[in-house]
Amino acid sequence: MLNYRNALGEMPSYDGVERDFRIKVNANESTMNLPPLVEERVSNRLGYLALNRYPNEEYDMLVEQIAKNFGVAKSQALLGSGSSEIIEKVFHAFGGAGKKVVYPQPSFSMYKIYAKAAESEGVPFDLDKKFDLDVDAFIKKIREVKADLAVICNPNNPTGNALAVAQIEEIAKSIDCALLLDEAYVEFYGHSAFGLIKKYPNLIVARTFSKAYGLAGARVGYMLAQEDVTRMINKTFMPYHMNVLSLAAADIVYQMRDEFVSRIQMTIAERQRIFEQLKKLRGVEVFPSQTNFILIRLEKAATLNEYLESLDIGVRHFSANAAGLKNCLRISIGTRIENDEVFAAIKNFLHKV
Repeated sequence: MLNYRNALGEMPSYDGVERDFRIKVNANESTMNLPPLVEERVSNRLGYLALNRYPNEEYDMLVEQIAKNFGVAKSQALLGSGSSEIIEKVFHAFGGAGKKVVYPQPSFSMYKIYAKAAESEGVPFDLDKKFDLDVDAFIKKIREVKADLAVICNPNNPTGNALAVAQIEEIAKSIDCALLLDEAYVEFYGHSAFGLIKKYPNLIVARTFSKAYGLAGARVGYMLAQEDVTRMINKTFMPYHMNVLSLAAADIVYQMRDEFVSRIQMTIAERQRIFEQLKKLRGVEVFPSQTNFILIRLEKAATLNEYLESLDIGVRHFSANAAGLKNCLRISIGTRIENDEVFAAIKNFLHKV
């Protein structure tokens, strides 16, 4: 008989099953591959890699770039396989039996899973009907349960809304536990709370190359915090946990990040354009977004999802047990042509029902 770890059978899992839709706007990915000039530079760089060597040099080069851009010491930055790995390690660093982590819901579904994996008690905090976070009540909850870690996704996935930097600061200064700020979508918002780490030693900021910079397949993210925090969290990573191919690609992308500015601006403009169009549809509740996706709610969400799939269009439909997301669909922003086709399909569906 195989003896698995206690409670492994009850561990929730992330639904990562994907289908190759003709129009794929279900995963908050960049709808385009790398800009041609960036792609060329990445291809050239990969050809010169020493695959027989561990990726120490490539890791250090990317950390140095990131640290220089943010004006911090190299010792204040860590890399991970996407910000997801970094978040998981933060949960591990501050978790364990008897530890508690507070996070809003609905938010990134992996928070619940990471808490369970770290053998911590996850304490979800409900957002209101408009998916806004009551900052004072959130602080009160953190204090009441004597949390060891609090987590905020800002802007929030899957709701799209965001807290102001002043609200993040209010939370950071009002609690005495670690505060993890997940800024996976911050490039589409434009207001990072990174600057607060100099003032608040409990603040940890996680970011990713997966969304704005189109490297979801490479799995690269980074973390910024005060030096004593990064030193401890670094102990949770295995040696050589990043691969040289991803590191080299991310290094080029970060060097050439100005090449992505127009794409980010286009996504923001398209997000606003589609938001205004969706608001005109009767029976559809559209939530404001500061990300690269829009969340909508309608009574026949499940039927609409089936209709879109019949047209080979993939959006994200949330299961019935997703807290606060009943009858919700999340639609990533694609190209203008893709966005127009998705909108036309939704409009046509509503005319039929």
